[in-house]
Amino acid sequence: MVRMARTLILMRHGKSGYPDGVADHDRPLAPRGRREAALAGDWLRETQPAVDAVLCSTATRTRETLSATGISAPVSYEKSIYEASPRTLIELVQLTDDAVATLLMIGHAPGMPWTAWELASNRDSEAAERMSRKFPTSALAVLEFDRAWRDADPGTGDLRLFHVPR
Repeated sequence: MVRMARTLILMRHGKSGYPDGVADHDRPLAPRGRREAALAGDWLRETQPAVDAVLCSTATRTRETLSATGISAPVSYEKSIYEASPRTLIELVQLTDDAVATLLMIGHAPGMPWTAWELASNRDSEAAERMSRKFPTSALAVLEFDRAWRDADPGTGDLRLFHVPR
């Protein structure tokens, strides 16, 4: 049986604005957030395999982040990503179709950093050390798995990169 490497990219939404009277779920990106999300999209295209599918929170700032990246893969907007625990996010990953080799998930803190940490087998790596200090807006954690998505359990991913587009 041939094992297919799978790539999971966990991205925190871009820097958001705080307009008066706007509920948290509906906050838009700030200009800096749009700029940094666009830089993240450039970095993804230059350094990572093509994204096959996207799981994105329904929050306005995550949807705008995805738009700013310019990534055009099929998208599933998932309300459960908003304020999700790592367990919930890992379950979403495990439900990913086997045909997807590279999955981008766009969500929020603390869900994205905690999930990256939970999935990583190499917490002593330079990428993990940097990620543990701060997982700012627009940051990306890239994990590789040598197994099917359904078997992407805590501690089974290799944290390959942690990138902050600035």
